[in-house]
Amino acid sequence: MTEPLLETRDLVIRFGGVTAADHVSLKIEAGRNLAIIGPNGAGKTTFLNICSGWIKPSAGSVHFEGEDITRLPPRKIVTRGVARAFQIPQLFTEHTALENLLIAASARDGLRNPLRSMHGIDARDEMMHLLDMVNCADVADRVVVELSEGERKLIDIAVALALKPRLLLMDEPTSGVASSQKDEIMEILIKALSEANVTSVFVEHDMSIVQTYADEVAVWNAGNVQLRGTPSEVLEHPDVIRDVIGEEIA
Repeated sequence: MTEPLLETRDLVIRFGGVTAADHVSLKIEAGRNLAIIGPNGAGKTTFLNICSGWIKPSAGSVHFEGEDITRLPPRKIVTRGVARAFQIPQLFTEHTALENLLIAASARDGLRNPLRSMHGIDARDEMMHLLDMVNCADVADRVVVELSEGERKLIDIAVALALKPRLLLMDEPTSGVASSQKDEIMEILIKALSEANVTSVFVEHDMSIVQTYADEVAVWNAGNVQLRGTPSEVLEHPDVIRDVIGEEIA
């Protein structure tokens, strides 16, 4: 039996009286795009934070490629092959798109001062290829603060890919993007992940995005995985329609 890329075992975490993870056990297989859906406060983002080292669970463990990474700091987890993209792009807005990727490459290569070293590394062609993968090569030399939210989202993904992950955790990759651009952004993103051979887990509230781009869907509710299956199995389930969607998807 093939070992899962990432596995959580009996994760528990509480914030005051709120249980964000209640003995959550989940296996994530390589080569799949898993969407996490659920009502606000269900524990979706907390799960990503635990898996990427930003929050430590009070009980349970996280294993990546068989290694227990539960207590490792985020920086160490990134070097193991797990990258994170946040709901709001984490970019140096006063730098160009290319410089942001060069900073990531500098950090990846272990340089102590990435900001100072970014133009001294031999990674420009590699980073330009990543920008091309996300259809942003034409804005490589533009300062990030001048770019649209959609462009920032894609550059943020390219920065994550510059770290050479095998798993990318994304929190609402289409949030803040105009409705008319969401499908375009996701098409580019999924194609780039496929080309880079990166597995993804993403939290998403837009059910049409989930239906179109996820291979699997896990439903979070009150700190538990309520249901898991294909998009059609999950999104057409009466409990999910009642608790999460509110109405059937056309």
